[in-house]
Amino acid sequence: MPDISGFKRDQTGYWIPKDPGAYLTYTVDWDDWLTASDGLATSAFTTSTVSGDATPLVIEASTIISDQAVAEISGGTAGTIYTVTNTVTTNNSLTDVRRFKIK
Repeated sequence: MPDISGFKRDQTGYWIPKDPGAYLTYTVDWDDWLTASDGLATSAFTTSTVSGDATPLVIEASTIISDQAVAEISGGTAGTIYTVTNTVTTNNSLTDVRRFKIK
């Protein structure tokens, strides 16, 4: 399982607190999951939508740095819990998904 640096974990999974005014970088490190002969080819981040949310969470940008998937995330509404999904495909055509929550 990849390391999700700086995140907390409870019985429902990984999460991190975020103020609605914060514009932050989130990183999912896939290095331990990848074999020595493979690397990340693509990475996509998505976020859940919350009905009636006036200020939704926004994926501003995403990239791959070595074996890490990186996303810049802004917005959100105080008191709302969002699910962020990172889907990657490797050079060897393997696909995996990791999810974490932003509270």
